[in-house]
Amino acid sequence: MAGSAGLVLCGHELVVRGGSRLLATSTSSSDDDSLFIYDCSAAEKEAQEHKGEDAQPAGEGSDAALAAAFSTSGSYFALTDDSKRLILFRTKPWQRLSVRTVVRRCTALTFTASEDKVLVADKSGDVYSFSVLEPHGSGKLELGHLSMLLDVAVSPDDRYVLTADRDEKIRVSWAAAPHNIESFCLGHTEFVSRIFVVPDHPELLLSSSGDCTLRLWQYRSGRELHCCHLPSLQEPTEPWSNKRFAASRITYWRQEDCVALLCDGLPVVCLFQLDVPRRQLVYQQQLTFQHRVWDAAFEEARGLWVLQDCREAPLVLCRPVGGQWQSLPESAVSKRVCAHLRENWAMLEGSAGTDSGFSSLYKATCDNMTTYLKKKEERLQQQLEKKRRRGPPRGSNGQTKKMKAGRAPRSCSS
Repeated sequence: MAGSAGLVLCGHELVVRGGSRLLATSTSSSDDDSLFIYDCSAAEKEAQEHKGEDAQPAGEGSDAALAAAFSTSGSYFALTDDSKRLILFRTKPWQRLSVRTVVRRCTALTFTASEDKVLVADKSGDVYSFSVLEPHGSGKLELGHLSMLLDVAVSPDDRYVLTADRDEKIRVSWAAAPHNIESFCLGHTEFVSRIFVVPDHPELLLSSSGDCTLRLWQYRSGRELHCCHLPSLQEPTEPWSNKRFAASRITYWRQEDCVALLCDGLPVVCLFQLDVPRRQLVYQQQLTFQHRVWDAAFEEARGLWVLQDCREAPLVLCRPVGGQWQSLPESAVSKRVCAHLRENWAMLEGSAGTDSGFSSLYKATCDNMTTYLKKKEERLQQQLEKKRRRGPPRGSNGQTKKMKAGRAPRSCSS
């Protein structure tokens, strides 16, 4: 989300983004200490005639990076920023290939498995595709929702495009003909914040939501296989036990079929075991940190990297030791990467205390009947108060009239 720091990993390539800048380096144990830094604010501004549908010039914004992703092989990297730009890089070696304009500010992006397209989801509910092989080509509208999109994913065989929106829906569309919908995954009761197709089990989908659940789906049929209620995993004494939250990251480690879930705004990462034969998620452990956690991602060779709001130790590496996950002492690699981040800490400082944007997506509750009855009672009380102030009606001789209105007086018989 806008303004928040992020971490992206692919192979030994590690990218940290913060504000308008990204920092790319390697986690390889070799002596390669290469560093690539890019500032989105330095990207060339597009011509003024290129404007989005909301009539705002396509170059105006804070330049903060909004979303980023590697291609499957790690050969390409793409990011979108707050100035409605899609920036494409080649990573071997790092080189910017193009800067293109998107229609509206984006919320998520992903590469197709064949690495020939970048799919970009935006706030208006549309998904556009941009060619990788023709890096300066214009975007093509692929599909649209009636609600804001929060995430987009592609099946490993490129047959399906999966989209998650603010209105609790996950849609599975055919990639070749996106107007054809394969299924809907329905069950969440709040916005769907993240979706993730499990690489080693391409028929399975993980999703998280503002309803504080992590769900497992067989997405082609739209069938929910398992639902984990995250608040039930919290201790009642923890300060965030009664706080509603959404997951800002779902990441997966193939070695152990391990799923890590980062809870937005909380200094915790929840770890689950994906039990594929039983089609369920098994809760393992909760990692608690002293500082706010910005992002987390697995590196297959090492374990879980955690990016946190701590200048002394911005990156922490965690691995299972004796069956329990724990943070490891600093290695030569982590010291080198942390040194780079400390030298460029200014790009992360703006993320401290920044709201992720999920808080504004929750449904607003409105009890019309209670409001109506309350106002009705107030009107009745006002009417009674007016009658008391007027007092009872009096006759011409000062005596209170006792005759009821509308009834004629009786005549006396002689």
